[in-house]
Amino acid sequence: MSSVLMVGVDGSNCGGRALEYAAGHARELAARLYVAFVIEWSPFSFSTVQENMERHKRREEELKRAHAEIIDPIVSRLKSEGIDVVGLVRHGDVAETLQILAKENDVTNIIVGRQGTSKLKAHVFGSVGSHLVQGAECAVTVVP
Repeated sequence: MSSVLMVGVDGSNCGGRALEYAAGHARELAARLYVAFVIEWSPFSFSTVQENMERHKRREEELKRAHAEIIDPIVSRLKSEGIDVVGLVRHGDVAETLQILAKENDVTNIIVGRQGTSKLKAHVFGSVGSHLVQGAECAVTVVP
């Protein structure tokens, strides 16, 4: 079975270490690497009629901006290093969305940083890494 890796990035230093770890393994294994950025977005937020009308446009703008500012530069750099890499940007709950993307792309290992951009959220709700370790259907590597 060939390896397919996916790394979740969030702009944090720990996410950057996870990215470098994943890139190193992708290079060693000649594996495809998916680089995923998830924009946290709750489908359960209560909005005014005006906000609901603008919601789709806002989502599309956020996706484009995340690609341009975060994912595209990473993908370009890794491709120049000879890595087979694909960038993904989605809206949703981070852990749940990473699991869905892993299943859709036959990922064999999800790689994330131990600590993301929101320490308070991790303490109150649990971390993305711990949710993935408990719920993912493939191996999960949590990088310190």
